[in-house]
Amino acid sequence: QVQLVESGGGLVQAGGSLRLSCAASGGTYHMGWFRQAPGKEREFVAAITGSGGRIYYADSVKGRFTISRDNAKNTVYLQMNSLKPEDTAVYFCAATATIRGVGLMSRNGYAYWGQGTQVTVSS
Repeated sequence: QVQLVESGGGLVQAGGSLRLSCAASGGTYHMGWFRQAPGKEREFVAAITGSGGRIYYADSVKGRFTISRDNAKNTVYLQMNSLKPEDTAVYFCAATATIRGVGLMSRNGYAYWGQGTQVTVSS
């Protein structure tokens, strides 16, 4: 069973930065970040393949967020800069051992999920 442990959420003012971390047990996986705001569906934020060779971003975060990984630590990071109030959500880390037909930008592409970490951006 893969365990994902997220950390790094918190409260920040608009324009500020946060870095989220997700530590995965048991090996190297293709990883993604999703977020869910109150009353909204969980949406894709960013994803990175196991080797780090391919990276994907939602249009809403391009140029502001950066996903990266350290495979020696089995950890994926999400550096979030120029945060906006609309970035407020619970952020979830997800992992998959293989890339499914739906790809890494779909919730259905992942088998394992973390518990989520709250990010709140005040205006």
